[in-house]
Amino acid sequence: MGLLSDPNRRRALIGMLTRLNAPICMICYMAGVAWFMGLAFEPFTLRTYMSENAMGSTMVEERFPAGERALATGREFAAHKKKTGGMPVDWLVRTMQARGLEVYTQRFSRKLPFPDEDKERYMVKGTNVYGILRAPRAPRTEALVLSAPCSPGNENNQAVGILLGLAQYFRSQIYWAKDIIFLVNEHDLIGMQAWLEGYHHTNTTGMDWSPLQGRGGSIQAALSLELSSDVVTSLDLVLEGLNGQLPNLDLANLFYAFCQKIGVLCTTQGKLPRNDWDTTSGYSHAVQTMMLMVLKQASSRPWGDHGLFLRYHIEAASIKGVNSFRPYKTDATTVGRLLEGMYRKLNNLLERLHQSYFFYLMPSLTRFVSIGYYMPAFGLLALILLLRALDLWVQLSSPPTRTTEDGVEVVPASPGVLSILTPLVISHLTGVALYTLPVLSQELAVEHFPVSETEAVVLTAIAIYTAGLALPHNTHRLLAGEGTEQGWKVLKLVAVLYLAVLLGCTALINFSLGFILALTLVPLAAFITPHVPKTLSAVVMVILSPGLTLLFAVFFFQELQETPVTLQEGWMLYLSVISQGILDHALYGSLLYPLAALLVYPCWLLFWNILFWK
Repeated sequence: MGLLSDPNRRRALIGMLTRLNAPICMICYMAGVAWFMGLAFEPFTLRTYMSENAMGSTMVEERFPAGERALATGREFAAHKKKTGGMPVDWLVRTMQARGLEVYTQRFSRKLPFPDEDKERYMVKGTNVYGILRAPRAPRTEALVLSAPCSPGNENNQAVGILLGLAQYFRSQIYWAKDIIFLVNEHDLIGMQAWLEGYHHTNTTGMDWSPLQGRGGSIQAALSLELSSDVVTSLDLVLEGLNGQLPNLDLANLFYAFCQKIGVLCTTQGKLPRNDWDTTSGYSHAVQTMMLMVLKQASSRPWGDHGLFLRYHIEAASIKGVNSFRPYKTDATTVGRLLEGMYRKLNNLLERLHQSYFFYLMPSLTRFVSIGYYMPAFGLLALILLLRALDLWVQLSSPPTRTTEDGVEVVPASPGVLSILTPLVISHLTGVALYTLPVLSQELAVEHFPVSETEAVVLTAIAIYTAGLALPHNTHRLLAGEGTEQGWKVLKLVAVLYLAVLLGCTALINFSLGFILALTLVPLAAFITPHVPKTLSAVVMVILSPGLTLLFAVFFFQELQETPVTLQEGWMLYLSVISQGILDHALYGSLLYPLAALLVYPCWLLFWNILFWK
């Protein structure tokens, strides 16, 4: 405090920070990237452990015996699904009632803002079927959910069979202290969204659904099961939910503990845990696993039906059966016993899961990186913006003077309000157009161009994004003369502080998204000025723009998944990602599209305006 309270020392510190500003910024950037890459190195991570005492031991005896019967039920379900051409509602109701459950249905419908060409749907109508097993040993104030989506074709029939088999087995047990809800939802996330809104008496997306006639207690936890074969080689745990939300880490720890106990191969991001962390291949494997989680979390979309539970503060995860080339096989009975053990442990909970971490990254199922370890990497990048803001503030506080022919020193005039306000307003109006016009103008585009509605929305968004590059860079001409030199500095100071606040708030909600944006936006925000080479700087800025960052992320994600694509396939996938991002915002409330259109892109346009300041 003495250093800051002493004017001479404070002046010396500020002088040093401004004199060495560029080298310090470069060091901070390299240190932030190195810190993040070091998070996957095992000695720098923490071993997973169970924090919740009620789930601390796996000393329960799993006795589920009916794996083959469950598969037979799944085949019967598939036959009725094929016969009816969709969800066999009547058959499910009869089957659940035969197993002693209270069975209810919910109808729902949703008109999409534009057709979803990936899943070939526009006007969605369906029915959810759920059965409630009432708790015999408690006042029925709490509940657990086991769900299985009714997928098209031959997918996920085995999961529905195991769900019905577990319902029959659970009905014969007397130790349940919580209601257990067995849910089969149609149309994947849309059906799950309708059911959750009906269960909690909310309607945040404008979907039409019938009120639920039966409810259980307050939902404490949920699991979604996805199986598409009679045997699996491994079970993959999916954690990433809507807007980057993650369930309590104890839920992942519980899954891993029972996989170890029963002897099931378990993965996250499709990657098995490895013990050779001190080798190059072992470290590379951990980096790939962590980067896949970062990219999935940054996408802000739910990666399974569980992702929508998290917005209601319900800890949830999806378990996906993988049938790959591995020789190890796991049958349906083993999968049922795994779920039985997990639900028996969740049944012991006296309160919601809260003792473990909610903010973390996982290089593997056995190691995790807590928020206290990964936030310094972002902090080092954000520090660059504060240092540049300090440098600009010092320059504006003591502007250079010029001497006239008469020997009189003249201080440059301060920039007018319009010279700063105009770029801000136009940039954000461009962002508003990017957010609203693609969906609103689809019918007009279809009438005048040979494209479908989905293509019209995506291409309109790309056109507005590209046209925005030509709009803001002339707005500075409202102020001429010496004031423009001060003007771009004031504008950059505003833009740098704006970006610092934007990235800071984003990283608190979704660290992965905030860090990826910081990696690309901080370098251009720090070093862009009107005096750098225009052509080269413009190319670099376009490469680091939000749109191309998304394109590179698509290719990088495919490489990490070991499914590389060609340039044409990557471009088509990029267009699909844009359309899905707009749909996810309209259907489920994903914040990535409005964040990018209304805040990130306008902020980038401010720096584009500074580059072409004359």
